[in-house]
Amino acid sequence: MPEPCDTAMLLAAGKGERMRPLTLTTPKPLLRVLGKPLIEQHIERLAAAGFRRLVINVSWLGKQIIDACGDGSRWGVEICYSREAEPLETAGGIVQALPLLGDSVFALVNADTYTDYPLASLREQQLQRAEAHLVLVANPPHHPVGDFSLANGRVIERRAQTLTYAGIGLYDAAFFADCAPGKRPLLPLLQRAISERRLFGESYTGNWTDVGTPERLDALNRQHRL
Repeated sequence: MPEPCDTAMLLAAGKGERMRPLTLTTPKPLLRVLGKPLIEQHIERLAAAGFRRLVINVSWLGKQIIDACGDGSRWGVEICYSREAEPLETAGGIVQALPLLGDSVFALVNADTYTDYPLASLREQQLQRAEAHLVLVANPPHHPVGDFSLANGRVIERRAQTLTYAGIGLYDAAFFADCAPGKRPLLPLLQRAISERRLFGESYTGNWTDVGTPERLDALNRQHRL
């Protein structure tokens, strides 16, 4: 049985335009929930789950993220950075970072979400070549139509009961092997994998929030102060 993966990528390059004016001077992953930047919370949880090598892609106000996170030594991990002159979207950012991620399996986490998903369980998932495993959650109010459905552990196109991609997954590096460099969204790759039966997933019912607007950030902080 393969060893659990120890590499994870944190997506942190976006401009956070819906979060303005907060993100005019602070990158969204450095916004604070309960007094601590979102990205630091993810790093702590990844380290606790056994991930030892983290890749963070940065672009908008990226130096602030690099200065805040450093080399990762204070969490007992190694952090390296994939710098993007302009944000390359999700798949484009991953493709650029592949030389840092290696040629095997890695976890992927959106740095601007807040969740208590047990990342250690993600490391135990077994993937074949070019497969991926997604974490899906109940549709939030701002995205009622959802993204996908689940059937017997496989992610499928939307049916009657839909779920939303949580921005958390496990990917084999070969999933992106034929992608040319450049700006590229992730959804078309996921849709192709569905058609080829290479996309798996699970439903998570715990705490998860897409911290996408100032209102959601305020609500999240109020909720957790109660």
